[in-house]
Amino acid sequence: MADHIAAVHELRRSFRRLPKDAPVRLGKPTSNLFRFRESTNTHRLDVSAFSSVLSVDPVSRTAEVGGMTTYEDLVAATLPHGLMPLVVPQLRTITLGGAVTGLGIESSSFRNGLPHESVQEIEILTGAGDVVVARPDNEHRELFRGFPNSYGTLGYSLRIRIELEPVRPYVHLRHLPFTDAPAAMSALERVCAQGEHAGQRVDFVDGVAFGPNELYLTLATFVDRAPWTSDYTGSDIYYTSIPRYAGSGPGDYLTTEDYLWRWDTDWFWCSRAFGVQHPVVRRLWPRRWKRSDVYRKLVALDRRTDFSRLLAHYRGKPQSEPVIQDIEVGVDRGAEFLEFFHAQIGMRPIWMCPLRLRPDAKDGVRTGADAEAGADAAPRDSGVAGAAEAGPRWPLYPLDEDRLYVNFGFWGLVPSLPGLAHDHHNRLIEREVSRLGGHKSLYSDAFYDEDEFWELYNGVGYRDLKTAYDPDGRLLDLYAKCVGNR
Repeated sequence: MADHIAAVHELRRSFRRLPKDAPVRLGKPTSNLFRFRESTNTHRLDVSAFSSVLSVDPVSRTAEVGGMTTYEDLVAATLPHGLMPLVVPQLRTITLGGAVTGLGIESSSFRNGLPHESVQEIEILTGAGDVVVARPDNEHRELFRGFPNSYGTLGYSLRIRIELEPVRPYVHLRHLPFTDAPAAMSALERVCAQGEHAGQRVDFVDGVAFGPNELYLTLATFVDRAPWTSDYTGSDIYYTSIPRYAGSGPGDYLTTEDYLWRWDTDWFWCSRAFGVQHPVVRRLWPRRWKRSDVYRKLVALDRRTDFSRLLAHYRGKPQSEPVIQDIEVGVDRGAEFLEFFHAQIGMRPIWMCPLRLRPDAKDGVRTGADAEAGADAAPRDSGVAGAAEAGPRWPLYPLDEDRLYVNFGFWGLVPSLPGLAHDHHNRLIEREVSRLGGHKSLYSDAFYDEDEFWELYNGVGYRDLKTAYDPDGRLLDLYAKCVGNR
């Protein structure tokens, strides 16, 4: 902590040395955002000193973590204690601060909510250059509640205290097949409500839609022993194993660590764009390069060089529109969204992940995490500037209490037909999500007009926080960053 405190003082000095009329960004080596922008004269803050786990307390089941620490490093520090964060996003190099300010999700989100809901305290460098500690019950509770979905436009997290939960050595996976979306959504709602299936507890739930008539829900449970464990970092590919293990058989088994990173090895299924799923290429491609951050660097290189667009042009092939999005709609509208998506977009597979706000957070009672009983821990509810006490718990990304949502993730290219706008399919998705009363994550390109954006993402509450913590506009505005792509 002495080193951390010294780093905080040095960061504040660095911030003060920057020209006051210059926009500020973080200087960090990794990113999981998909808003690629041209290089600018923006001044960057070196935050490398805030990328480590400061402490793990197995008694209180908490960890003190630098805001730029990756989940890969955090998991490596907590698993030896038989603990893990309550929600571990799918990709290794997502940072804890990024998941808190930009939202994250994974298959424990149906019982543990989103990553920021297990945060007890955040130390934040604000746009004003101050360092404040925000908790749900102190004078900065407005910032604590408004920090999620602010994407670094209100400040940067330097230290975060989060809750942890117990784990077991292995995870047992059962893949349930469905031939239509309404049946899959109905089963998803039932399993998430009961927390069990066929008499067995369920600790994790997600799924994949390979097509309109081929869907799978994956129900996973912590276990102490496994008759075997699969390895999807070599020649086998996780998502192609789902149909193989589906049905009434014994299912599949992974170590807990391999389960947490099951999607990272092939960036879900996106590694196929680089040929990594071809048997010959896969044998030659080093294990250390089978990682989401490697693939993203290749995408960034392609965006900078325009290689794939030029190649398609010279081959006489149609141009493509990148459609890289995660959206949430209520489980009762999930089948309706899938019907639209298959008809109008046509991309597959589609990731499906249920989530709801943590059920014990609304009464302000803090309970211990317990993987066996499924109990959760959560911060107290508090007031937020610009919102009433009874308003949304997380005002910049308002979700209904007690409602189960389904996150649909889809990442790839859609052919852009002659006469269509370059953002045609993305705008179709945005309109449909709004029609269904859903939400869209802002880690990738967004195309809303400004009035609609602020209506969806609580412009009134955001402006109150911006005025309080970044009065001179040293940090980018949320709309300028997420839609203007600045």
